[in-house]
Amino acid sequence: MERGASQIVDLDGAWSPASLPEARYLDCRPWGKQLRYCAPARLIQAFQAEVWPSLTRFSLVGSGDFHHLSGLWVRQMTVPFVLISFDNHPDWDTRPPYWCCGTWMNRALEFSLLQRAAVWGCANFELNPPHRWFANHRALRSGRLEVWPWSERFGRSAQKRWPGISASDWREQFSRFAWSLSGFPVYITIDLDCLTAEEAATDWEQGLFTAQDIAWALREVRRSTKVAAGDLCGAHSWQEYSRWTQRTNARMDHPKKPETDFQEARIRNLRALETIWPALTGV
Repeated sequence: MERGASQIVDLDGAWSPASLPEARYLDCRPWGKQLRYCAPARLIQAFQAEVWPSLTRFSLVGSGDFHHLSGLWVRQMTVPFVLISFDNHPDWDTRPPYWCCGTWMNRALEFSLLQRAAVWGCANFELNPPHRWFANHRALRSGRLEVWPWSERFGRSAQKRWPGISASDWREQFSRFAWSLSGFPVYITIDLDCLTAEEAATDWEQGLFTAQDIAWALREVRRSTKVAAGDLCGAHSWQEYSRWTQRTNARMDHPKKPETDFQEARIRNLRALETIWPALTGV
């Protein structure tokens, strides 16, 4: 866990080496089409074997289509830990594909050192029926997985089922949560789609946080415990795939969004990165 600070894992060109000049740059673009959105276990294992010797504590990745790689990154941890995810989506779906950006939380929960996982900032339809029927209910019932969604985005039944947050009270609730970590080191993953559309340009539906909100929350965690490692994903990039099944499923799942200007998207996301990354890494 002391092998350096930051790396850019470039799978899709969403970030350039200049995005984090001090970071190690890993050109993984040959893997991008194969891993985007979902991938069979054999590809995940092959990718892990290639990048693991170079892995650092904090990874900057491209589109949220690669968020399932967080299921690998958390395996850096060598002691019991808590996972905190800032995400517009819970990524808890128990249906196939097994390795997918919408199912990766279950891969993280398979890791025995993970004690507890919490998702902050969900503002998407997965918490409403029928979509929530496919959540990892065993982890939810046990308390090993918890979600803190924006109440205003959900129906009455979802508001009754999960403790919600609002603009007026979320910081107070997060402070209590941070102090409940009981000294466990944490792994933090941030998907930029937890931010408003004004704050970031992503490939998915977006939430209600600002970059300053996330930076505040990260500093609050650091007041309570150690941030051992983490990653940030969710930038915009071209959607390219290597398999027709992968392409078909991804295009059905993605929201229909207006065409995004790549350069404008990178500028917006760089502003968010400049605010969030120092708070994530502590440097």
